[in-house]
Amino acid sequence: MGKLMLQVGHFDQAEELYNELLNGASDDSDRAFIYHQLGVMKNSQGKYPEAIKFYEKSLEIKRKTLPEDHSSLATAYNNIGLVHKNMGEYSEALEYYEKSIENKEIYLPPTHPDFAQSYNNIGTTYYGMGDYSKALEYYEKDLEITKKVLPLTHPNLATSYNNIGRVHKDM
Repeated sequence: MGKLMLQVGHFDQAEELYNELLNGASDDSDRAFIYHQLGVMKNSQGKYPEAIKFYEKSLEIKRKTLPEDHSSLATAYNNIGLVHKNMGEYSEALEYYEKSIENKEIYLPPTHPDFAQSYNNIGTTYYGMGDYSKALEYYEKDLEITKKVLPLTHPNLATSYNNIGRVHKDM
C-alpha cells in the first residue's frame, strides 16, 4: 500500500503508513525495508538529507543481518550514491557507486545488466562534474553490456546512445 501511495505522489499518507509499520515492525528485515521505502519517498520529494538518513539506517541493519554478498546491500549503496549525486556531492556519490559495484562483483557475472546501470550512474556523475572523458568511459562500459544483454528495442539502449551523444556534443 505504501509503495502505491508513493507512486501516485501521496507522500504524507505513505509516510504515515510507513511510520505506523515501523512502530509495529518485529524484525530487522521489516525495519530495513521500511527505512528503505522512507528513503525512496524523501528522495522523490527532494528531501535529500532525510533520504540519506533513512537509507543509511536501512543499510546499517542490512550490514548487521545479511551476508556480505547480498544484493540488497548493492541496492542500498546505489541509492545512497544517487542521493549524493542529486545533492551535487559527486565524490560521495562515486564512493557509494563503487561500493555497489564491488558488492555486485561478488554475486553477478560481469555482463549482468545491473553493472550497466551502475556504469551509467557513474557516467552521469562524472558528466555532472564536467569530466566528460570519464563520463564517456563509463557510458561506453554501460553500452557494451547493454548491447550484449538487452534486446535492440530496449529503452536502456536508447538511453546509453543518448548519453554518449550528449557527452560528444559537450566535449
